[in-house]
Amino acid sequence: MKVLLLAGGFGTRLSEETDIRPKPMAEIGGKPIIWHIMKGYSHYGFNEFVVLLGYKGYYIKEYFANYFLHQSDVTIDISNNGMEVHNNTSEPWKVTLLETGLDTMTGGRIKRAKEFIGNETFLLTYGDGVANINLDELIKFHKSHGKLITMTAVQPEGRFGALETEGDKVVSFLEKPKGDGSWINGGFFVCEPQILNYISGDQTVFEQEPLQNLALKGELFNYHHAGFWKCMDTLRDKKTLNEMWENGKAQWKTW
Repeated sequence: MKVLLLAGGFGTRLSEETDIRPKPMAEIGGKPIIWHIMKGYSHYGFNEFVVLLGYKGYYIKEYFANYFLHQSDVTIDISNNGMEVHNNTSEPWKVTLLETGLDTMTGGRIKRAKEFIGNETFLLTYGDGVANINLDELIKFHKSHGKLITMTAVQPEGRFGALETEGDKVVSFLEKPKGDGSWINGGFFVCEPQILNYISGDQTVFEQEPLQNLALKGELFNYHHAGFWKCMDTLRDKKTLNEMWENGKAQWKTW
C-alpha cells in the first residue's frame, strides 16, 4: 500500500522556516518532520512513498537523493574522487518525488499521482503533522465500512489554559486542555482510488468540494483518534515538538 505525502504548500504561517526551505523539511531533533512521518508509517510496514512536491521541492529531492550520504559516516578521497561508506543506517524506503506544480492545490496534487496510485487502496497525509495513530486499526476500520475514504479525526489541544471558577475563586486549572470538543481533519487518510473522480483538476482544494461531495454521498467516514496529534503550523509548534523530542516525550515516536 503506497503512502502519499502532501509536501508542496507554501507554509506561510511558518515563514521563519519556509523562506529558506519547504515546511516538510523543518527539523525536529535534527531530522525533517517528513522523516518523522515516514518513520511512523514504516513502523507499520509501509515503505513505499510518493512525495507530492511543489514549493522548493528541490530541497526535498536533494535530501532523499543524498539520504544514504546524510545517514552514514563516510571517508572521501578527494585525490581520486573516491568515497568509502561506514555505518550505513539508511531506511528500507522506496521514495517517488513527484513534481505537482508550484501553484497546484491539494486535490490537484493528489490527482497528479494517478499513475502511481493505480487501482489500489492508498494512504494519504500532510507533510507537517505527526501522531501516534495505530495504522493497523485505522486500516481495519476503513475496510470495515467499505466506503471510499476514511479521515482521521482529532481534537487539538487548546492554545490557552482553562479555568473553572466559583465566583472570583478559581477551583481548578487545566493547562492546554483539548479544544472546544470539536473534531477536526487530522489527515492520515485511507483512500480508494475512486476518490480521484471527485477531483476536477489542479485548482481543486481537496478539503473543499471533493471531501464535501464524498460526505454528501455517504462515502466519507472518520476514525476518531483520541491520542497524540500535532501539526507544525507555527514557530511555536516547532519549538514545542523539538522540546518534546529532546525531553524524551515524543509521543509520535512509535518506532
